[in-house]
Formats: sequence, C-alpha cells, structure tokens
Amino acid sequence: MSEMTNTAAIDQAALTDDLFTKDDSAYVDADRMTRPSLSYWSDAWRRFRGNKVAMVSSIILLIIILMAIFQPMFSPYDYDTNDLFSINQAPSAEHIFGTDDLGRDIFVRCWEGARVSLAIAFVVAILNGTIGILYGGIAGYFGGAADNIMMRFCELIASIPQMLWVVLLILIMKPGVLPIIIAIAVTGWIGMARLFRGQVFQLKESEFVMASRTMGAGSIWIIFKHLLPNAMSPIIISMANAIPGAIFSEAFLSYIGLGIPLPMASWGVLASNGANKLLSYPYQLFFPALLICITMLCFNLMGDGLRDALDPRMRQ
Repeated sequence: MSEMTNTAAIDQAALTDDLFTKDDSAYVDADRMTRPSLSYWSDAWRRFRGNKVAMVSSIILLIIILMAIFQPMFSPYDYDTNDLFSINQAPSAEHIFGTDDLGRDIFVRCWEGARVSLAIAFVVAILNGTIGILYGGIAGYFGGAADNIMMRFCELIASIPQMLWVVLLILIMKPGVLPIIIAIAVTGWIGMARLFRGQVFQLKESEFVMASRTMGAGSIWIIFKHLLPNAMSPIIISMANAIPGAIFSEAFLSYIGLGIPLPMASWGVLASNGANKLLSYPYQLFFPALLICITMLCFNLMGDGLRDALDPRMRQ
C-alpha cells in the first residue's frame, strides 16, 4: 500500500503546468447561439415550409390562381361563344373537359369561373377583415357601454342564419357580382370582429400600450400601430379560413339561381348547369365540382398550416 502511495505522489509531482495548453475556445463557443437569430415572421415561414401538406396545398392554390388568370387569355375558345356543332361532346384532346349543351368549352369556362369565384372570395375576405378589425378594435379598446352596445348588435345579426341574410339581400339587390360580395360581407365580418375584440382585450393593458398612451398617442394610432400588428397572426388565419366559406356561399347562391347572371361563368353556375344533366353528361358536373372541392380543401389545409406556423407555442 505504501509503495502505491509513493508511486502516485511521484506521478502527480511529474505533472507540471508546462505539460498542458490552455484552450479558450470553450469560453468563446459558450456565448454562441445554437442557431441563427430569426424574427417572428422568418421563424413562422421556416415552420410553414416544414409543413409539407400546407406547402403542397399552397402550390396547388398558386397553380389554380395562375390558371384562372392566364388560361382564358390564351385559350382558342371563348367562355361565352356558342358552337352548335360541338354540343355535349365528351372530354377529348380538343375539349379537355368536354362541352356543354350550347357547345361552349367547359375547360375554359371552369377557369373563367375560377376568376369570378376566387375574386369574390378574396374581396369578401378583405372586406370581412377590414370591417371586423375596425368594429372589433373600437369595441375592445373603449369597452364599457360602447362595447356592450356594439356586441349586442353583433349578436342580433348573428341570431339570424347568415345564408338567410344573404338570400334576402340578393333578392332585394338582384343577382350579380357586386350584390353577392355585399350580401356575403354584410354579415361575414361578425366573426372577425369578435376575434379582434378578444385580442384587443388581452393586449390593451400591456406595458407598451400604456407607454404609448402616456406619451400622448391617440386611440386610432394605438389600435393600428400597436394592437393590430400584435394580433396579426390570428387575423391572417381567420381570413385564410374565410375564403373557402365565401367560395361555398357563391357556389350555393349560383346553384340555386341567385348568383352570377348568364352568360357569365362561375363554379356555382357550372355546377348548377351540370346537375341538370347529371345522368346524361356527368362530366359537366364532375369537373367544376372537383375544382370547388380541391380549392376549398387546399385553403383549409393551408389555414391549418398557417395556424401551426404562427402559433408561438409551436416554436421550437
């Protein structure tokens, strides 16, 4: 035992500081971040790109939008030109989706209808967002009696089914693109107003809002400069989810004869015309209905992806 102790003491005495080199790189690396610093929106885009379903849905929607914009411009057929020698032809190389009972090419009419349906949906979503943000922001920021009166008005409108409001307004204003936009937007902003009102209630007592109020900022400035940017993520998600609802509303109105007047085309008009000939020429209903389903599904999947990407709790 004494020999082992003496050997350990000799070895320890032989280990001098000259035998070691100091490495300061560990202290430098300790201050480095494990990944580059990302802003909120950059990190949201990174997570959205990682969602393959949402990205595929976005690509499909982009293709549909581009086809709606450019395909009718370069097509050899017009969406409203009758050809009595090509009536009710099945899908072929000449007419990809076939023709209808007036000889019109269904392929070009589907993409012309996509122009109308998507334009209505996007305009309605923007109007719903604008009106809802203004209304909900005022109600949530001022609170008290103003909030009670404004919310009771929302509840009064929401107590009647939205589609009943839309149908009554269309009957009063006559069918058309503008009446459809107005009819859907008149009641569609209720959900956005409630959402933004709730966000304002959570944020209006924050330190940065109180500091801005102390420095003399006005109510409108605070709502649009501070409250709106911090509540932008749920607003974007809500607007993305409102687009498929507007597409369905337009298609339903056109299907029951209260939508786009002839000879204009929309997906609802094409579906209505195809339903009348379902047993004889099912392709006339299949293609517009397929486009409606694909578009609504992709918007819903993209909305789910936006919700996951913009949610701070999902950040990794």
